Amino acid sequence: MSEQDEITALERLELADWRRRVSDLYATVRTEAAVAPERAWATWRETREELFRTHPQSPVPAGARAGFRARHWPYDPAWRFEAVVEPWEPEADVAGPLSGFGLGLAEPMLGGFTLALPISTGGEEEFTRIGRVTLPFAAGERSLGLYWMAGYAGGLFLPFRDATSGRETYGAGRYLLDAAKSADLGPGAQPGSLVLDFNFAFQPSCAFDPRWACPLAPPENRLDIAVEAGERLA
Repeated sequence: MSEQDEITALERLELADWRRRVSDLYATVRTEAAVAPERAWATWRETREELFRTHPQSPVPAGARAGFRARHWPYDPAWRFEAVVEPWEPEADVAGPLSGFGLGLAEPMLGGFTLALPISTGGEEEFTRIGRVTLPFAAGERSLGLYWMAGYAGGLFLPFRDATSGRETYGAGRYLLDAAKSADLGPGAQPGSLVLDFNFAFQPSCAFDPRWACPLAPPENRLDIAVEAGERLA
């Protein structure tokens, strides 16, 4: 359900079931990906598409669900990384990458700064920037900010935009991690690292229906390369 709608008891139960199923899916994916990442990706694609077609809490409008088919680039292991999270340096925000972009930067918190990311339907949502990851893309290293959600029960959040945004993918970007929706591929082998596999990058719910409210990728997470991996527009 979108946050603007009045939610009935039945719809809350359906939403709980949706979250349970997605959580179970990512638990399966994390186990499979440890030995066979591409097979785990196939499981993720097939199960997620089935949920989008059949579940009453699918983000796809009801009239479009029966014929829904997800589109993805073919799996490419070059887009899978295990990245060590670099703690955020508070002094970097004095004149850092968010300066001049109109994002609300609040007081420093333990482990990072709170900031307000714009929402697709208007307004803002608070996050704490906790670190960054540097990824060795074929075109050269690029960094992305890593965030912790202030709402829900907290959780990691990593959105990004790239050169496919607005053409092959949703214009406001895609998500790599969204722990509030269980989208988390788990830790890497090194302490303090995360598995970041762009083959699992997905469109936010607002890409399917504008009634959904989705946080948007901030300027520091806008890549100047085309990430031809993960979910693309149908």
